[in-house]
Amino acid sequence: MKHSKVKDLLGSEQSNYEVTVKGWVRTFRNNQFIALNDGSTIHNLQCVVDFENTPEETLKRINTGTAVALTGKLVESQGAGQKYEIQVSQLEILGDCDAEKFPMQPKKHSLEFLRENAHLRVRTNAFGAIMRVRSVLSFAVHSYFQEKGFFYVNTPVITGADAEGAGEMFQVTSLPLDNLPKNEEGNIDYKKDFFGKHTNLTVSGQLEGETFAMALGQIYTFGPTFRAENSNTSRHLAEFWMIEPEVAFNDLTDNMDLAEDFIKYVIKYTVDKCADDLKFLEGRLLDEEKQKPQAERSEMALLEKLNFVLNNDFKRVSYTEAIDILRDSTPNKKKKFQYLIEEWGADLQSEHERFLVEKHFKCPVILFDYPAKIKAFYMRLNDNTEPGKETVRAMDILFPGIGEIVGGSQREERYDVLVEKMKAIGIDEEELWWYLDTRRFGSAVHSGFGLGFERLVLFVTGMTNIRDVIPFPRTPQNAEF
Repeated sequence: MKHSKVKDLLGSEQSNYEVTVKGWVRTFRNNQFIALNDGSTIHNLQCVVDFENTPEETLKRINTGTAVALTGKLVESQGAGQKYEIQVSQLEILGDCDAEKFPMQPKKHSLEFLRENAHLRVRTNAFGAIMRVRSVLSFAVHSYFQEKGFFYVNTPVITGADAEGAGEMFQVTSLPLDNLPKNEEGNIDYKKDFFGKHTNLTVSGQLEGETFAMALGQIYTFGPTFRAENSNTSRHLAEFWMIEPEVAFNDLTDNMDLAEDFIKYVIKYTVDKCADDLKFLEGRLLDEEKQKPQAERSEMALLEKLNFVLNNDFKRVSYTEAIDILRDSTPNKKKKFQYLIEEWGADLQSEHERFLVEKHFKCPVILFDYPAKIKAFYMRLNDNTEPGKETVRAMDILFPGIGEIVGGSQREERYDVLVEKMKAIGIDEEELWWYLDTRRFGSAVHSGFGLGFERLVLFVTGMTNIRDVIPFPRTPQNAEF
């Protein structure tokens, strides 16, 4: 039986016609009023049951969570709060829901409780809204790059390369862990493993993405990445999604322009498409903020914050200038920072990034030209920097409430310089022979960046814990569902 979506019915231009709608009961009042939701919108559709002509045993089965099919006439609502309602002539229960055992009752649940029930939490208003926003944001990513003539590349999930040099990777093996084969030196013999070498889950598709950019011109990846970092914070996941464009012939300035334009496009797209969900999430955030001391509350409501990003140019500041600002700042002088800034070369922490964005510049900030020592080997070494103060053509975009949301750079296109940098930190040339080939055969200036998709969803939804913006969070000691 063909049925209509709640969203379409609520937006209908006409009434007084028969419809069938299927969904889940949110509430059932007075044995008469069903608030029905099918996931297509944050709004429920009121359905009025003719209880006098409905068997009592059927009415008793209608609980929060029950799946039903309802047929009746869509009419203008007599009550306040909704434009239309359905006068139900036929009611079919598709799936019972035990009210005593169903965890998602029509009341406010803690986020921690909802994480423990991640398989059901999307049935709540908040998580329905978050996941619809996530879906639209995801589509906007593809829409932006496809409109700009980028090609979508699927880089490998299993890799023998460690893009970041971080070492915090999940190993992939088919070797028997209770009887590992050893070589003559007494080490694990990976030649007997499935791939014949040591392999991991990827932390980034960047290195492979670069090889495609040097042929297709401009590409992007959008896929899952993995970090085996034992971080139980509100900003870290072990499995998350990364967006990584790479563009041939782009320098650092072009890279900053692309990242800013991209972020503004996807936020604008989502603000336009998800008005109802964002309005709900804004109200949820305001209620949450009322519990906090005045000093900890956001200066802007959610939609105001999103429009602030859309309507303001991102401030571009060199790392050196940022260090001077932080060193002279009140929290640094009064020792309020957990990590004090004492000298040039310090790696910036989230507290420093948020100070620059939220307190000093009061707008999104792009930091560039970082010390070479604190950045990855593949970043382009700046010319004419003084010994001991070498900088690379790196850039990070910092957002209010989030800190770093984008990290990128102009890539080191010079073969000799790249080899020297790899030697200095002990990266085996043979392991990345294919990556070095891109510098040997028709190398050119090129740039790219990585954006952690969940951090973007955090910002757009106003949520504060990254575990609440991915369907099934993977964190240390937690791989449930």
